Amino acid sequence: MKQAGDGRTNGQAGSGGIAADLAVGGRVRALRRARGLSLKAVAARAGLSIGFLSQVERGLSSPSLRVLTAIADVLEVGLSGLFGAAAPAPDAIVTRPHERAELTLWRSGIAKQLLTRPDGDARLSLFLMRLSPGASTGDEFFAHDGEEAGLVLEGRLDLAVEDATMRLESGDSFRFASRRPHRYGNPSESDETVVLWVNAVATTLREGR
Repeated sequence: MKQAGDGRTNGQAGSGGIAADLAVGGRVRALRRARGLSLKAVAARAGLSIGFLSQVERGLSSPSLRVLTAIADVLEVGLSGLFGAAAPAPDAIVTRPHERAELTLWRSGIAKQLLTRPDGDARLSLFLMRLSPGASTGDEFFAHDGEEAGLVLEGRLDLAVEDATMRLESGDSFRFASRRPHRYGNPSESDETVVLWVNAVATTLREGR
């Protein structure tokens, strides 16, 4: 799988990528401050350097999905908590297409649309994930709290969970505990992969450890 970098050293973001980095960074900073955590504390718990986390918060570096999930764990939110969409009405059930929040990992070639509203009490999030040709989470495995499942809607997906590497075609589905080291990517050099992806956050993450 193609390596997904953590900075902007190997390419140009363009205005869209820079805007995405600024939005994610601002959300991380807001959540960290709301929890009364220092840069040093979050960086140490997430296994990152203070300098790199500071760059992420200022929108100067583009974090990989592995880095974002590590930060989300420390901040005790699911990945959907980093999308920064407006809080829903108390009884909001339906999400219209124009209301979807999106997280773009431009360096990795991965875009995730949040199909469910980010509710502070919700443990389940539904995403529509698009992987550009050759896109991946990188060569390094990562793990985080919760459980995930999905259905490949278009294209192919290479999914590695611990020692097992599987190629999924359109119509194939999967489920695994997110604490099992994993990585994934689009093996095609020409076709996009589209996956309906579900993340369920562990109860302890919502209720506090």
